[in-house]
Amino acid sequence: MKNVLANWQKLDWFLFLALGVLLILSCSILYSLNLNIENSDFLTFKKQIFFALSGLALFFLFAKLNYSLWLTYAKVIFYFFILVLLLLLLFGTEVNGTTGWLRIAGFSLQPVEFAKIALVIFLARYFSEHGQEFKLFRHIFFSGLATFVFVALVMLQPDLGSALVLLGTWVVMLLFTGIQRKHLLALGASFVGVVTVAWFWLFEDYQKARILTFLNPSLDPMGDGYNVIQSMVAVGSGKFTGRGLALGSQSNLHFLPEPGTDFIFAVIAEDLGFLGVTLVLAVFTFIFYRLSLIMRKSQDNFAAYFILGVIGMLLVQLFINIGMNMGISPVTGIPLPLLSAGGSSMWAVMIALGIAESIKMRNS
Repeated sequence: MKNVLANWQKLDWFLFLALGVLLILSCSILYSLNLNIENSDFLTFKKQIFFALSGLALFFLFAKLNYSLWLTYAKVIFYFFILVLLLLLLFGTEVNGTTGWLRIAGFSLQPVEFAKIALVIFLARYFSEHGQEFKLFRHIFFSGLATFVFVALVMLQPDLGSALVLLGTWVVMLLFTGIQRKHLLALGASFVGVVTVAWFWLFEDYQKARILTFLNPSLDPMGDGYNVIQSMVAVGSGKFTGRGLALGSQSNLHFLPEPGTDFIFAVIAEDLGFLGVTLVLAVFTFIFYRLSLIMRKSQDNFAAYFILGVIGMLLVQLFINIGMNMGISPVTGIPLPLLSAGGSSMWAVMIALGIAESIKMRNS
């Protein structure tokens, strides 16, 4: 019994408390959104309670498992999710124009959220094995090719936001390998070329419209630009202290679309103001700080690269979600980690942070 307690004492409880703050804030915001709905059954709020509690269970489960397991089976996990993403294109359920969901036992799961972790695990192994050789372009190419396989399958759904997260995670990890400037310039030129090809032959019309609307929301204020405009109004109307929970006009009078998922940051800004936004950003900054401490104390390269990948994955998602809420990035349907309603993203982030805790417990 003493050994069990001693082992759990190695858990980063400060990181756990930070997660708790975000989960409580998420459930509070979702509860407030239901208050002004006539005869509301509070189903979204109840589901989020379930996802938060089950997510915490996954957090502790994956913290208990030895993280070396993921190093051993990194390739198997990678190929398994290639198969899952292929099957998803054939048998997936379409939601909002994206065939990215699987119905399992009454639950809707979005496999790409877990594929993000699979890619981080695979890249962490590849980078740990070849990190000293990344001055050779072939290792940049092969790691990029592995990433591109996931990106291509996700783009076929089509899910531009998740594809950007996958690509961005690889880029963040790559930048910490000491990549040469000439290779970085070559990658930048390749990215411009790929985006050009994608614009003319891969992007759907609604995706092009979202990008054009991002550049100038007033082009279609009652159509594709409506979401962005309403979100920016909500963010600006919160001022310093906010209007108060359930008192925001944009979210509670239903001017703001998808207030519990894509635009929950705008709801927080309107209801809790600058203080609420500062709290959210401060907690995420603290989480990144705790993760960076775990990374620095890691005794093997796989562990360090995995933590780096998790930080990159979360940073890219934060940038995209908050950016689209403030009108500085296109609307792509990316959830705000640990705050947006939904189970797949919640569970995936909790699993990733649970593995990070496993690294911490075994390197203390």
